[in-house]
Amino acid sequence: MSNHHYLCYLPGCMHPKELSIAGFSYHLPHERIAQQPLPQRDQSKLLVYKNESIEETVFSAITGHLPANSTIVFNDTKVIHARILFKNENGASIEVFLLEPIEPFHDMQLAMFQHASCVWKCLVGNAKKWRAQTLSKKFIIDKQQGILEVHNSGKAGDDFLIHFSWSPQEFSFASILEAAGYVPLPPYIKRDAAVDDERRYQTMYAYQDGSVAAPTAGLHFSENVFESLKAKHIRPLFVTLHVGAGTFKPVKSALMEDHQMHAEQFVVRKETIQQLLLTKGQPVIAAGTTSCRTLESLYWLGKNLAAGETELRVAQWDPYETVQDATFPVQYALQATLDYMQRKKLNQLTAETKLIIAPGYDFKIVDGLITNFHLPNSTLLLLIAAFIGNDWQKVYHYALEHEFRFLSYGDASLLWKKNLAD
Repeated sequence: MSNHHYLCYLPGCMHPKELSIAGFSYHLPHERIAQQPLPQRDQSKLLVYKNESIEETVFSAITGHLPANSTIVFNDTKVIHARILFKNENGASIEVFLLEPIEPFHDMQLAMFQHASCVWKCLVGNAKKWRAQTLSKKFIIDKQQGILEVHNSGKAGDDFLIHFSWSPQEFSFASILEAAGYVPLPPYIKRDAAVDDERRYQTMYAYQDGSVAAPTAGLHFSENVFESLKAKHIRPLFVTLHVGAGTFKPVKSALMEDHQMHAEQFVVRKETIQQLLLTKGQPVIAAGTTSCRTLESLYWLGKNLAAGETELRVAQWDPYETVQDATFPVQYALQATLDYMQRKKLNQLTAETKLIIAPGYDFKIVDGLITNFHLPNSTLLLLIAAFIGNDWQKVYHYALEHEFRFLSYGDASLLWKKNLAD
């Protein structure tokens, strides 16, 4: 334990570092993991949890469970074709899976518009078959044939630094991936990506290229659902958090103290922050854990900026280790971020978060959460347990007993925050 002052949110003042992941496990039968999307996005089942009670309905009816004049925050990230398959000189398959851009830009949006060449941190499948040779693959864009070449520049921890180059050079890297890569379905979907996955493993409002996994709560929203939200004066806002492969990373350490959260890049526009300041006590609902994590990270980023910090990043344990006032108002944090953007003449803010939301976390912005059902022993399940307390077990038991479908292509839940004082 460090010498920081620990804020106490849990009975007995347990720090989330001391949590054992064994307490966040459940038996998930393989047949309950959805392997295919439903024919219609909004026809998935919806579990509604509020005031310790559970109700079951269909997602198309979600608006009836949301207060008028509330706000829903969506993650508008777009899944890129992060899987690229190559053949070596002997015909063996080698898979390159993109994780994050390194050169010439670490910023995801700039990296996607790069031309000619770039370097990314990647996972490599069948790496032992890839020695010194450059691998290549042909692609076609607008009836024009090109070639993509990759060179292994060495290890970066457990990952690899892969140099990409292509011709014709006028094509952006986003275009190259679209033509040469494949939809990166999660590892628990035991099939190859199909044509329908191009559309269904993407939200209807996906806009900013950069994710290697979909923000899956958003997959349930249809045009009809958006129309019903509009009719009830429920305001949509958009943030961007590019989902990394680390979202599937299981917690292997016995205690959370030894688990390292993956860093993810998020982008928030000035008008979004301004609108959040106008919510005036009306509920804010996060469409997905990534939207939730972005909103809560935004609070801690603003709090850090108000305290004179200059780094645009939120560390893993920031909310739990501080000597500052734990009741710093949300409005002050949001205003501090706006003030920073004004000084820097920014219309949008790009930052990095490693924030872990675990039991003991005090939610600052999010009142409601729309989300799918997550893997046991995962940080996503820790977030759910932080949000509704030990009732996560009741919710997951109900879902298992009532034939809900789990994980990315599975069914959804609408959870309302449990008052920690209860």
